[in-house]
Amino acid sequence: MSSNDPPRHVVGRSSEKERLAAALNSPDPELIAIYGRRRVGKTFLIREFFRNEIVFELTGLHNEPMGRQLENCAISLRRHFPGQFVSTPPSWLEAFEQIKDSIQASAESPTRKQVLFFDEFPWLATRRSGFLAAFEAFWNTFASRRPDLMVIICGSAASWMIRKVINSKGGLHNRTTVRICLKPFTLHETREYLEHRRVKLSEFQMAQLYMAVGGVPHYLNYIQPGQSVAQNIDRLCFAKDGLLVDEYQHLYAALFDDSTNHESIVRALASTGRGLTRNELLTATSLKSGGAATSALRELIQSGFVHECPPRNNKTKDAIFRLADEYSLFYLKWIKSNRTSGTNIWLQKAAGRKYASWCGYAFESLCLKHIVQIKVALGIAGVETTESSWFYRPKSKNGEGAQIDLVIDRRDQCINISEMKFSENPFVINKRYAADLARKLRVFRERTGSKSTLFLTMITSSGVKQNDYARDLVTSEVLLADLFASP
Repeated sequence: MSSNDPPRHVVGRSSEKERLAAALNSPDPELIAIYGRRRVGKTFLIREFFRNEIVFELTGLHNEPMGRQLENCAISLRRHFPGQFVSTPPSWLEAFEQIKDSIQASAESPTRKQVLFFDEFPWLATRRSGFLAAFEAFWNTFASRRPDLMVIICGSAASWMIRKVINSKGGLHNRTTVRICLKPFTLHETREYLEHRRVKLSEFQMAQLYMAVGGVPHYLNYIQPGQSVAQNIDRLCFAKDGLLVDEYQHLYAALFDDSTNHESIVRALASTGRGLTRNELLTATSLKSGGAATSALRELIQSGFVHECPPRNNKTKDAIFRLADEYSLFYLKWIKSNRTSGTNIWLQKAAGRKYASWCGYAFESLCLKHIVQIKVALGIAGVETTESSWFYRPKSKNGEGAQIDLVIDRRDQCINISEMKFSENPFVINKRYAADLARKLRVFRERTGSKSTLFLTMITSSGVKQNDYARDLVTSEVLLADLFASP
């Protein structure tokens, strides 16, 4: 893409677009792997960004046998290379020979980059089909020798993509030239996207929406202008024909061959108001410590559904696991038990202790996805830091315990102990909460033995109301507006 080309119409995704543009202008052949959770916009990004360069596209069929996949490949070849007779190949080796022949027969100029796009790549690699070996041979013996070719492979089964492509020990070992893990939109990108769709909401309302459905472009695409957040959530999540009412039933089944253990882990994490250690998670799910549980947890992390908060002491057993997918949490907390139960459901439910508990957890997860923005707001963007979680469980009933979900350990021998609170009005630190904060700071100091200066940082949606407790305890503040900053 030259500087004179028209802009690619993709909202957000600045760093991804820069990397794709660099690959497009590269004088070398490129093999690009893109992975990320379902509905995150992988296909749209590639189709839109390379709308002038894609010469062949093949999309895998979910749960279809090799014969149907090969038939689909022949149909795609005939569509993209009209005039060339293409019969249904008997094998993937023959299919890639047909792709080679079609490319060579239609090549316009060796200086023009041509994009071959294989979408839902894992679905093409059915068992005993030989697809992966055939693709490896295609890349290693043909495409890797063509500087005018860019091959893009894309898949929602992130764990499969990482295992079979990124960390391949076979013919694709170290072959990928660009690797992109496409994540949901940040708050900044969410605002850009909603504004692009002429949806006008305040930052507080956008945060409420984000906490319910996350920064998943496909979900945000159905937000209607002129409707409040509550109206949109009611229509999408609680109405009889709401587009997100049954999304959960398909979400995990489409990504994992057997999603039973994955969903068990997700339910356990959604049931608690805090994260869980691995041992706590095994107890909550009744899963045995072994390969199946480890594999399911790893795949959920790689696919972006679970966030692993590294422990400050670097002990693996003390890592905290949190449910990172906002929609899954919202479904299990609210949608599952309130589907088709009337109108204005969310307006009725958005009050009370359960709502406050959900808000607290969802806002904490939102903050953990915006640590870059938090550091900028604190003025420590250029300081080397380590972000971690920390907890201490007392061994006796009379012992003092504490859990801190975000500890920012700084190279300048200061530590930000972060508290995250979501409320419509400025958050009030009362006597009881002030004592709780003081206890957390004291237990952290005693149990870690840290000599660093401790800064209590309040990350809030509407600020902290100034009173004696706030003035005595709070060292720094980060506001919701700060989280909307461009990274």
